[in-house]
Parts: sequence; structure tokens; C-alpha cells
Amino acid sequence: MDINDLRSITTVMGLLCFLGIVAWAYGKSSKKGFEEAANLPFADNDDEGAASKAPYQR
Repeated sequence: MDINDLRSITTVMGLLCFLGIVAWAYGKSSKKGFEEAANLPFADNDDEGAASKAPYQR
């Protein structure tokens, strides 16, 4: 086993990790969670945003 074998194994493992992440991100089971996270900035919670609207003070 030389350095080129190690490089090949690392490349294949990286590709498999990438494909696993893509499958997870585009899977049907993750869609609901991602849609909820995407709508969080539009949530109407006045109590939580009150501190962030105050002017900047040092």
C-alpha cells in the first residue's frame, strides 16, 4: 500500500460522505424540518425581538 492508495481511499470516502449529505438534504423526511427553519425569520414573536431592536450601546 503506497500513498496513492491512501489518496484513492480518501477520495472515495469523501465522495461517499458528500453523497450521503446530499441524500439527507434532499430526502423527503427532511423537507418538513427545513421548511420550518426557513420560516423562522417570519415568525411573529414580539417578545423575543424586543432586545434586538434597541439602539446599539457600548
